[in-house]
Amino acid sequence: MANIKKGDLVQVITGATQARGGDRGKQGKVLSVNNETNRVVVEGVNYVTKHVRQGQTQRGTKTGGIETVEAAIHISNVALVDPESKKPTRVGHRNEEVVKDGVKKTVRVRYAKKSGKDL
Repeated sequence: MANIKKGDLVQVITGATQARGGDRGKQGKVLSVNNETNRVVVEGVNYVTKHVRQGQTQRGTKTGGIETVEAAIHISNVALVDPESKKPTRVGHRNEEVVKDGVKKTVRVRYAKKSGKDL
């Protein structure tokens, strides 16, 4: 079971600080997860400039130019944010019994671990 999924709120825990122009400490929503390369795209983090080739639509308008888009960062450089304290936390899994349509089923569920320290 993956620790970080699409739609989760995460915080960047490595890299240059925001005072130095980096992204450490920024929080954002996960837009996509690539399990093969262990990379995530986080909203508002790791902006890069992308040059897009000029093209034409059927109406004749020009497309392309220089765009800024979010690039992927490694999954180890982000931490899941605890929904209660809004601080980065570690993730645990536990088995819970769920009753659906009268059938009892054991499901593995993620939860934010409580800790005294900040990451």
